[in-house]
Formats: sequence, structure tokens, C-alpha cells
Amino acid sequence: MIINNPKFEVSAVSKKQYPKGNLPEVVLVGKSNVGKSSFVNTMVNRKNLARTSNVPGKTRQINFYNMDNKFYFVDLPGYGYSKMSKEEKVVSGNFIEQYLEEGDNVALIILLLDIRHKPTADDILMYDYILKSNLPFMVLTNKADKIAVTKVDSEVQRIKEILGISYSTILPFSSERKIYQENVWKEIEKFVKHE
Repeated sequence: MIINNPKFEVSAVSKKQYPKGNLPEVVLVGKSNVGKSSFVNTMVNRKNLARTSNVPGKTRQINFYNMDNKFYFVDLPGYGYSKMSKEEKVVSGNFIEQYLEEGDNVALIILLLDIRHKPTADDILMYDYILKSNLPFMVLTNKADKIAVTKVDSEVQRIKEILGISYSTILPFSSERKIYQENVWKEIEKFVKHE
């Protein structure tokens, strides 16, 4: 898919602030430092569309990125950041839950995990939550550039086994190595194609 004019549309903390209309929404969930913003930038070949930060836990709102009026990438607040206060964690968790329960246009959820590490307790909780939502989803094992190319497939397989993924798509991804981009676009296109 070619996106010519991606743009940041709005940051929201409640349903009344979500964009109006019925464009499909591709929702990004993952730990605070897993690279959701970098994923958005990589997919549309932009450096600074989504603001990346060296400080995990920076995204505390729901960010909507309009992809040529075809669909939105929706970046939910990251979870599991240890320096967040309990109150902040509750607020972020509520944003995520509220959005997934009330968002009317969710076409696909993308759970981003770090390929270098075992899924954390928070990752597993999120995975279980997504399963129970009955919404379409896929798993991306991000930061594949941080390990040897020869190990990527076996690490993806390891995460697949830990989570018990049997029917959903799980793919490697990297903001540095663009080789994985095309496979991810192919998967996204299945869910956002206009008739």
C-alpha cells in the first residue's frame, strides 16, 4: 500500500474526542518502549510523523494518524512502564480498555512485542485481553534488527509457542531493516481495503 500524505490528526482521552466518520482503525498496542511510534514512521517512510522518545511511557493519550483517508493508525498508550505512578498506570489502562470496548471502527489490532525478550506478564495479559475481545489481531515481533538475521525465525517461533498462537499471524518487524515492511502491509491491507 502506498500512503502519500499521512498526517497526525488528534490526541484523544475520551470517545467524544475520537475522529468522526467510519474509517477503519488499525490499533497499535504494546509496552512503552517497544517502538509503536517508530513502527508508524517506518510504514509510511517518514521520520517524524509519530514522535518517538528515548523516555518510555511518553504517550499518555490515544494518537490517531490519518493514512490518506483510507484508514487510521491508532497508537494507544504503552503499558508496563515501571516509572509510571500507580494512578498513571490505571489511567493509561482505562484509556486502552475504553477504546477497545467503545471504538466502533477497529479493523485490526497489532500487538508489538520485543523479539529479544520473552513476553512479559503485561504482554501476556494484553494478549489474553485481545483474544477475549474477539477482534482481528496480529502480533509483530519488533526490533528484529537487534538480533542476527539467522535467528529471527526461531525467535518468532519461540514467542509464538510461549503465547500459544495457533491461528493468528505473527511476523518479525524492524524500523531499521525495511525487508519486513511489505509482509506487514499485505496483512494490514486484508483488513482496511475499500471495496
